[in-house]
Amino acid sequence: METFFKLRENGTTVRTEILAGLTTFMTMAYIIALNPNLLTGFGAEGMDLWNGVFLATCIASAVAMFCMAFLANKPFALAPGMGLNSFFAVVAANIAGLTGMTYVESFQAALVIILIEGIVFIVLSVLNIREKIVDAIPLGVRLGIAPAIGIMLMNIGLGSNAGVYSETGGPFFVMRDFFGALTPSVAQTSMGSGYSAMILSAVTMFIGLFVIVILAKKGVKAAVLLGMLAASVIHWAGSAVFLGTNPFASLSTASFVPPFADMASTTLFKFNFQGFLDIGWFTAVTLVITFCMIDMFDTIGTLVGTASRAGMVDREGNMPNMKEALLSDAVGTVAGACCGTSTVTTFVESASGVEAGGRTGLTALTTGVLFLACIFIAPIAAVIPPAATSAALIYVGVLMLMGLKNVDFDDMDQMVPVALMLIGMPVSGSIGHAIGLGLISFTVIKVFSGKAKDVSVLTYVISALFLVKFFLIV
Repeated sequence: METFFKLRENGTTVRTEILAGLTTFMTMAYIIALNPNLLTGFGAEGMDLWNGVFLATCIASAVAMFCMAFLANKPFALAPGMGLNSFFAVVAANIAGLTGMTYVESFQAALVIILIEGIVFIVLSVLNIREKIVDAIPLGVRLGIAPAIGIMLMNIGLGSNAGVYSETGGPFFVMRDFFGALTPSVAQTSMGSGYSAMILSAVTMFIGLFVIVILAKKGVKAAVLLGMLAASVIHWAGSAVFLGTNPFASLSTASFVPPFADMASTTLFKFNFQGFLDIGWFTAVTLVITFCMIDMFDTIGTLVGTASRAGMVDREGNMPNMKEALLSDAVGTVAGACCGTSTVTTFVESASGVEAGGRTGLTALTTGVLFLACIFIAPIAAVIPPAATSAALIYVGVLMLMGLKNVDFDDMDQMVPVALMLIGMPVSGSIGHAIGLGLISFTVIKVFSGKAKDVSVLTYVISALFLVKFFLIV
């Protein structure tokens, strides 16, 4: 372990790395069930397809993380990206409507797009083109990535991560519905029976957050993990005592037998090339470019932002082994296409493991092993309450805001792109779109202030591509 992962050189230990991997896993385990839910309409397209995507999610994520561990020796976790999976589902549905295929057939046609995207990225990564794109991002934009991701994490933690459903509808969210209500009576009326669950979620979230903060101030390395566990225990106890529900009820009927037969019949190497060709070459090329741009800058943003927070970058903001990290992402995408899921990308929740002390590929390896184990123990991972993971996401988000101290707020060339990214990332829900907004604003300011020569040719090209993406492709 020491020789391969260079633990001492990176100022870490086996214990710290394993705890960091476990922390990362707990903050992103939700994707194991959520990804197949989103790609199959919560099982509406048949449980055989759901099971296939479930296994594909676990396997492709593990493959990508093993690559990240052994090729790049970085602590970053990968899985089918949020946003990209929803877009994939929309594309699959549109293909079905356009061609008259069944959803499963259109799903298999859409997998061809992901396969092509992954192959393109492998080529670009091997040729160092993706790394040159990273280098083309101006320093001011780079400095704003980590804080913007921090606000995005806080938005996820306080908003979309811990939704509550009831007989009056839903999901209801802490920031929008609990704190957004005029009075408790209004909230109780609008949420119905979900009001008690919302209170429990809010209490769980903030107690977990404060436990993490207090332990971190005391220098406890496993502060994030212990805070999440404390929050989980509170939520389980509250569910039993105040809501009258058994938080472990799902385990009594859960199946621990992996549905490999369903995967083999629906998603494993099930590429519908003819269906892909039926959508027309212009639409096909447009879709491939769209997936490539979103994935590329989501990954670049996550890598740069998280590495900056961990102190893994030099003075120019460059991360060692960036090529290998990007290649791991590309291999994961190809593995995802072959297994049957949407684009695999670096997860922003990796920041939680970094805050827990993860500095090497052993963290990614640990998370990957846990994802692979979920083929057999997914029901156990599912009992972790979303409110507990929200506590970790909020804490990490606050810490990532510290990166703002490196931004020169007296320099409009830096301040404006950073400010736009800070609001653009949580609002759009896309790291890539926010980076595009930052690059465009940086380029426009430089050009019209007489400093056009300060902008690299590649930055001009990327800014132009984002303009086309925003206004023509969308």
